[in-house]
Amino acid sequence: MKKMRPWKMILSVTMILSLLSACGSQGDGNANAPSTPKEETTNSATDSATAPDPLGKYPETVTVTEILGYNPPEDPRTPSGITPEQNAYLKDLKEMMNIEVKYKWTVPSAQFEQKFSLAMASGDLPDVIEVDQKNYEKLKKQDMLADLTDAYAQYASPALKAYMDSDGGFAMKTFSADGKQLGIPAFEDPFLSTQLLWIRQDWLNNLGLQAPKTIDELEKVAQAFTHNDPDKNGKNDTYGIAMQKNLFFWGFDVRGFFNGFGAYPSVGDKQSAWIKGGDDKLLPGLIQPEVKTALGKLQAWYKDGIIDKEFALKDENKAVEDLTAGKVGISYGEWWYPNWPLNSSVDKDPKADWIAIQLPGIDGPAKSLVPKIRSNKIFVVNKKMKNPEAAIKMLNFYIEVGNKKYKDKNKAADGYVYNWFNPRIANPVDIDTIYREVNKALDANQTEITIDDANYKTVADTFKATKDFLAGDTSNATKGVNWGQYYSRAAKDGGWGLTRQIKENQQFVYNEFYGLPTPTVVEKGGQLDKLMQESFTKIIMGGSLDDFDKFVDSWKALGGNEIIDEVNEWYSTEATK
Repeated sequence: MKKMRPWKMILSVTMILSLLSACGSQGDGNANAPSTPKEETTNSATDSATAPDPLGKYPETVTVTEILGYNPPEDPRTPSGITPEQNAYLKDLKEMMNIEVKYKWTVPSAQFEQKFSLAMASGDLPDVIEVDQKNYEKLKKQDMLADLTDAYAQYASPALKAYMDSDGGFAMKTFSADGKQLGIPAFEDPFLSTQLLWIRQDWLNNLGLQAPKTIDELEKVAQAFTHNDPDKNGKNDTYGIAMQKNLFFWGFDVRGFFNGFGAYPSVGDKQSAWIKGGDDKLLPGLIQPEVKTALGKLQAWYKDGIIDKEFALKDENKAVEDLTAGKVGISYGEWWYPNWPLNSSVDKDPKADWIAIQLPGIDGPAKSLVPKIRSNKIFVVNKKMKNPEAAIKMLNFYIEVGNKKYKDKNKAADGYVYNWFNPRIANPVDIDTIYREVNKALDANQTEITIDDANYKTVADTFKATKDFLAGDTSNATKGVNWGQYYSRAAKDGGWGLTRQIKENQQFVYNEFYGLPTPTVVEKGGQLDKLMQESFTKIIMGGSLDDFDKFVDSWKALGGNEIIDEVNEWYSTEATK
């Protein structure tokens, strides 16, 4: 009997998991709920006679060093001026487990990659690190990763193990080598990466326009947003479409724009995408002829002022400032935008009415690029760390505090910033669980959520915000905060609601490559990405469109051809087709 390779198994089970998340109930999470944390200390690392408590407290403080690239807190109720070191989750971690986190350094996320590259080169790494697949491969090759096999087996909570087992345990196997568990992967529903178009309905109404379905219609709307005073303030102070210097990033970039032309250069986070060619081989979307066509349109829009003349100098935070300040009325992005930063836009301008629509395309709504597997975040431990099990216990901690008994804590207003806490792993189908449970409760006219497992907090928070938004109640949170949670997670025409429709209607194209970075990508990927970024930016800002052909030749000569061969070798031997 032919053995199925690990990635084939991951893909198969992920697809099953994804299908279940869209169509069925999650099951009884209570069975997986971890035990109540004990006040008594249990340093099980040295006690072989007693089963380790996944939430046990160390008798003496264990210090864990980390580094962090961070974005602003998503919830505007978060106290202003708070720093990652003041994150209330760290205080609770110390109280519950006697683990103290100390940051070697923290930087805004845009600066993280450069600083982390320097840290890797010097070997000055913290105890616990979040890495992508490329850096995982580099650290593994340099033998810098701790073996987490025993730590995971002994200390992982039932809830953490349930998450890791939800794909049959194959993601865990992927990040193991020679029988050693070298990383704990966070994997999610791949449709979380689906690109949508966010547009201000109130500006459309002011100008008597309809939401665009084609690129030509989008161009007319964007021109009107740029030149026809869409906010009716009598000033020439708006432009059409948000954009920043990183063309293919995690947000406020133009992946969705290229998808509108049938071009699929990237799946985000600076990762190239691969599509099926006509000869049963994979082609890099980055060098599709359609990319050239799309660059030509961006060049025209730059000249017309539809996109920011200074986009090449702006990072994602500057793009967000324009969105929340009411300077721009259109942005490509995923389901979560209402939760941040569009919630702040709504709070600053009560008339702001953002809606989500399917990507405009050449002849009508276009298909979004979706990865077959979404797992680009792996938590690893420095081989030099004295207590590697502390990383597992920290994962347990974050899942534990999602339970109902902590419902009166963990509030943004009290300084809890979830996206600053690492390591953290969520239910792989977390967002769809929220969508289904909240809508089930709304349809049944429930006043409270009945779910009582580690998903309680996320479901209950969205249900509360939804009820308050629909009732116009701002006693607990602003209109923007309530709307943001509702319209990102629960609204049937909102971020996740529309993403579900795109999935159900097969309005997507898969990124066909889902293996680990190839040797040439690890060695030359950064150089090739820089070449792409510089070449495309120059074209957009007025360079010759024919420079795209020169870029393709250079990309192939500098390593692209080797990458094409490596990816297709993987495709012919490893991929599920």
